[in-house]
Amino acid sequence: MTYYISPRFLNKLAIHITKNFLKLPNVKVPLILGIHGRKGEGKSFQCELVFERMGIEVVHMSAGELESPDAGDPARTIRMRYREAADLVKVRGKMAVLMINDIDAGAGRVDQYTQYTVNTQLVNGTLMNIADNPTNVQLPGSYDSEPVQRIPIIVTGNDFATLYAPLIRDGRMEKFFWEPTRDDRIGTVSGIFEADAVARGDIEKLVDTFPEQSIDFYGALRSRLYDEQVQQLIESVGINRISLRVVNSAEAPPEFKKPDFSLPHLLKMGQEW
Repeated sequence: MTYYISPRFLNKLAIHITKNFLKLPNVKVPLILGIHGRKGEGKSFQCELVFERMGIEVVHMSAGELESPDAGDPARTIRMRYREAADLVKVRGKMAVLMINDIDAGAGRVDQYTQYTVNTQLVNGTLMNIADNPTNVQLPGSYDSEPVQRIPIIVTGNDFATLYAPLIRDGRMEKFFWEPTRDDRIGTVSGIFEADAVARGDIEKLVDTFPEQSIDFYGALRSRLYDEQVQQLIESVGINRISLRVVNSAEAPPEFKKPDFSLPHLLKMGQEW
């Protein structure tokens, strides 16, 4: 399956990552690229496609790792993952990045009731310190005089206004607001339905019918087309036996015929959402 990469998205990431591995004269390059936009628009997936296209090694972190019952653990984890990415550059001989998904879910303050913990402070402080000193990233309790490789950090989120303001200032973080254009949506949805041989014209009409829906909507729509066959399987086997039939059965796995991918049926299913 061929997935669509937005040229605008590819250009932004490629420039930011490459600049961080170059020695540009008298130029201060922000270490962090913050990609923000509404939920379900494929920010993380587009990043993965770009990384694959560029042959980049990726070290991942999630929002859940930015909090812990033990104070200091998330900040230490960030430093460890950063140094891990730096080691990959030396070992693999390729560019590498540290990717933190949904950073606002782990380090943001949504409202006055959101708890601002010691770990939140340490995470913000650690990221600011790394952005200011990207080749001097030490682990707590140890000191290595040898500089580490500078590693660009890519973060995604929905609302960067919830983050600590000094962290997202221009010198530390370059911001990229991701809002797919009509062409981006058509390209992405074409990739989702590529294996189903849905005509390009039908994809355009489908996208134009649901202009306010996120990219995730179309993936969920394709999955929903199989619901009727799955329901028939459950009814034929019996709801009390479906677990044994699917997970622990000597019979061949259930087969499903190709659903109706015609435009009228897609529109009907989308409108019934």
